[in-house]
Amino acid sequence: MSHAPVSRLLPTEEAAELLELTRAIADKALAPRAAEDESAERFPRDVFRTLGRAGLLGLPFPERWGGAGMPYEVYVQVLEEISARWASVGVGVSVHALSCFALTHHGTDDQRGRWLPDMLGGELLGAYCLSESHAGSDPAAMRTRAVRDGDGYVLRGEKAWTTHGGHADFYTVMARTSDDRSHGISCFLVPADAPGLSADPPERKMGLTAQATATMRFDDVRILAERRIGTEGQGLPMALAGLDAGRLGIAAVAVGLAQGALDDAVAYAKERESFGRPIIGHQGLAFLLADMDAAVESARATLLAAARRKDAGLPYSRQASIAKLVATEAAMRVTTDAVQVFGGAGYTRDFPVERYMREAKVMQIFEGTNQIQRLVISRELARGRRGPAAHLITPEGN
Repeated sequence: MSHAPVSRLLPTEEAAELLELTRAIADKALAPRAAEDESAERFPRDVFRTLGRAGLLGLPFPERWGGAGMPYEVYVQVLEEISARWASVGVGVSVHALSCFALTHHGTDDQRGRWLPDMLGGELLGAYCLSESHAGSDPAAMRTRAVRDGDGYVLRGEKAWTTHGGHADFYTVMARTSDDRSHGISCFLVPADAPGLSADPPERKMGLTAQATATMRFDDVRILAERRIGTEGQGLPMALAGLDAGRLGIAAVAVGLAQGALDDAVAYAKERESFGRPIIGHQGLAFLLADMDAAVESARATLLAAARRKDAGLPYSRQASIAKLVATEAAMRVTTDAVQVFGGAGYTRDFPVERYMREAKVMQIFEGTNQIQRLVISRELARGRRGPAAHLITPEGN
């Protein structure tokens, strides 16, 4: 189903043109094949090359390294448009950005010059290896180790829930280099063809079934020291900073998914008739749609406020957690209500809303569960860290 353009306030004419380009690509290259690839559990690797060559994978990264230098305010809206057509691809774009974060912010100029252009151009697809099955939401409890050996390191361990696992061209891996809980983790850029690196069969998920998620195994994977990003022991703060940005990405995916569900529900309510008129004319159904619209708009506003803080160089960790919490809770509610709008038809696979509902659930879980987001928010409140109100930040970040 086609999606009506969302009215937006964009900082520049260039940003508006970029959003129009995104819509055109999403309508032509994503929407027509999403349902079929999801049903077949087929990973759409070619789509990421298409997006990369159009410049959509490198939007928030510096132009010097092949990015577009766009503010996060624009990037998250592009990500929303992609996700409104195909959430699996939206998640993939967000994860790819997360996998490039450490190299962009902590790599040397030589490392960035060697690897970033192909990453941001879509030729190399990234994956992010932080989580471990026993550690859950506590990355400091990881057991995967990187042991120094001559001019390199040997990695041993397992990383769970790796998006693009088995399909990525490189893996940004957090591994323990000492027993220090907080300062004993380091970051490595591991090529997919490294001997000893393998992927388990993909997880059998209830949603995002075209997006491969697998456990990655590191069985004495040897890499050169030049593939360590930053200094030894810098990995955990690097990972946590990356997750703040990643949470904005997932919030954008959730807003896009919710918008897609709302669009489909409104279109169906205009076409489906009962008691002699379209069902959107019945107050009970119309009010449900109104609440769905309010939830989507509220989530979008929260996301954009957080993105503008990031663009302004202000602390935004709490706001990123709020955006992720608000947007993913809204997506779960809106997609559930979309199924209700369709009635019995919504419970079948003849319409995409049942898929939207299944896809929304995991967004409350990954990039830190929503319980973890509440923990982050409450700890920041306890420290008294509030900062300037969001309404004082203009779209230009001033």
